[in-house]
Amino acid sequence: MKYIFYSLVVICVTACSGSKTASIKSDTGIFSSKADEELFTEVQRGTFKYFWDGAEPNSGLARERYHADNIYPQNDKHIVTSGGGGFGVMAILVGIERKFITREEAVQRLEKIIGFLETADRFHGAWPHWWNGETGKVKPFSRYDDGGDLVETSFMLQGLLCVRQYFQQGNEKEKALAARVDKLWKEVEFDWYRNGKNVLYWHWSPDNGWRMNFAVHGYNECLIMYVLAASSPTHGVPAEVYHEGWAQNGKINEKPAYYEDIKLQMNHQGDAGNSGPLFWAHYSYLGLDPRGLKDKYADYWKDNTNHALIHYKWCVNNPNKYKGYGPDSWGLTSSYSMKGYAGHAPTEKRDLGVISPTAALSSFPYTPNESMAAMRHWYNTMKDKLWGPYGFYDAFSETANWYPPRYLAIDQGPIVVMMENYRSGLLWKLFMSCPEIKQGLKKLDFQSPHLK
Repeated sequence: MKYIFYSLVVICVTACSGSKTASIKSDTGIFSSKADEELFTEVQRGTFKYFWDGAEPNSGLARERYHADNIYPQNDKHIVTSGGGGFGVMAILVGIERKFITREEAVQRLEKIIGFLETADRFHGAWPHWWNGETGKVKPFSRYDDGGDLVETSFMLQGLLCVRQYFQQGNEKEKALAARVDKLWKEVEFDWYRNGKNVLYWHWSPDNGWRMNFAVHGYNECLIMYVLAASSPTHGVPAEVYHEGWAQNGKINEKPAYYEDIKLQMNHQGDAGNSGPLFWAHYSYLGLDPRGLKDKYADYWKDNTNHALIHYKWCVNNPNKYKGYGPDSWGLTSSYSMKGYAGHAPTEKRDLGVISPTAALSSFPYTPNESMAAMRHWYNTMKDKLWGPYGFYDAFSETANWYPPRYLAIDQGPIVVMMENYRSGLLWKLFMSCPEIKQGLKKLDFQSPHLK
């Protein structure tokens, strides 16, 4: 089955660069040169390999991390991740469309992945953050986080619903695969994760119950969880859970983030008045199309574009005077850092001099010119330090002369997917074609061109 994609129109709000792209009608129409198009494909292909060549063999899912230097914490080469794995199944669809793999190869791999998801540990339908890929048993993410993780499950479901839509009109084997995905989706008990309240909780464990006590409020990366919860045909939640839990009866708009002349509409959790890590503009929008997506709290295309522009402008201004920051090297997000893992963000305290390529590359739909400039620079002038078997490494610091040859699934996945959404709209079209998602968005009073 082939898909004909509608034109992707990207209009970049240009608080910092003054750039604007025109209507996009084909792959070649979005690149200024053949060399840019070839580089774009090479970066997609290299990053895709993380989920194909680098997958854990028994489950077929993405490993949580890969260290090309062969230095692994906790001997976790066999640990797989539900959220990064969900991004990975979307990357597999990109692989088919870009002819990195055949459709038949993809179906075979996805059958393995679905088989693992059907038999691996689940908790009221929700998967844990990590499993042992050889056994399907949960690996605790932290001391009490040894059960269901509804946020990571939602990232997986976002990908699986795209798989369902892609294959549901295919041959008999493909239709059977789509039906198995549909069953998994309908078994997730979003209503259980309310804990009897008008909010969704991130975790539940059979041993520790609700001890993590993490009620999820916005704004952060978790919008997709509330959209899926409202959309579930079997375990749906009422609109009040979204408005009272996620939006906190309007408090989500009380202290919106901003930087200089670039303003957002919502309070970014954890640092009121400041913008959060850039993955907040990516994870929920790998399938959920932000173009024209609005509710009474935000215009999500505008906010995501401005979020990316804040990061760009911060790195151009470079108030901490780090080496290498500028218009061709920018983007802060949660990633590896010099002392482990950190949520890098555009504030003097949270900017540690670490650039994470996923931040700019996954922002291609929002900042195409700025993202292309960074990609060219990193590939053409820093490739020997930044490029490895699965594309660009996770993070680096020119100030610290720190270039670890390491990858994280949760960062590699959005690169492949969001670059493809910029290029063709593939995953946006698939996810937004789900009838349940359309009903869920209407239930929450969203506006979107897909709902007309």
